[in-house]
Amino acid sequence: MERNQKEEVQALQDTLYVLGGKWRLPIINSICNGNHRFREIERSIPGITTRMLSRELKEMEINMLIKRTKDRDAEIQVKYESTPYCKSFGPVIEEMIKWGKSHREEIIRNS
Repeated sequence: MERNQKEEVQALQDTLYVLGGKWRLPIINSICNGNHRFREIERSIPGITTRMLSRELKEMEINMLIKRTKDRDAEIQVKYESTPYCKSFGPVIEEMIKWGKSHREEIIRNS
């Protein structure tokens, strides 16, 4: 089957638009590792500012990667969860983590 480079490039650009940047994958990773409150997420990601996290969470909600829920009866009212749509990207993230670790080892080994 012949590959359609234009279609592939568009798909890659769409993926990078939604998941690209310095903070989105670490935010997804944090939420998937059990950090569901704003401050928990913020504390789990070194270097992210409150303003940046707030902005990224809003964008990620628009792109259906996370769900923001309010529980007026809870002490901390807002909770963030990854959506099934976000979880569909999980295997790719796991492979990226493996590749990143391998890459770091390769660079250190060849330095």
